[in-house]
Amino acid sequence: MIYEVIANIDDMSSEVYSYLFERVIKEGALDIYIENIYMKKNRSASKVCILCEEQDKEKFIDILILETSTFGVRYQKYNRTILKRKFTKIDTKYGSVSIKLGYYKGELIKATCEYDECKLIANKEGIPLIKVFNDINCIINQKIGVKLLT
Repeated sequence: MIYEVIANIDDMSSEVYSYLFERVIKEGALDIYIENIYMKKNRSASKVCILCEEQDKEKFIDILILETSTFGVRYQKYNRTILKRKFTKIDTKYGSVSIKLGYYKGELIKATCEYDECKLIANKEGIPLIKVFNDINCIINQKIGVKLLT
């Protein structure tokens, strides 16, 4: 079970959202995302959604109340299905790169490289990030037989 903690905000500077994202992830959220919505009086607004474990729900309610302009927060409990994950490294022309493998019902069905590592490689090599993803995808296909998700 996980919780989604939600606040609709129509009167806050967009500069605060960057800070909020960093704070929420640092505090252990599973994810945070923002949806563009329209509220009463047809005002554009943002719906801030934080996914968290049950024991962290109150912490994220507090953060939304204290760190944003919202006057209220709501939350929902969700069931979820997640893939079993395994992390490993593969050798590439860029060096050793971490990849995450996803298993569903015991079968390996997905593989993805770690974004932060690929970003470092792209910056170090002076090449587009998408090229790094594509190069690693080829290696994953050859060595593991699973397509890289980008």
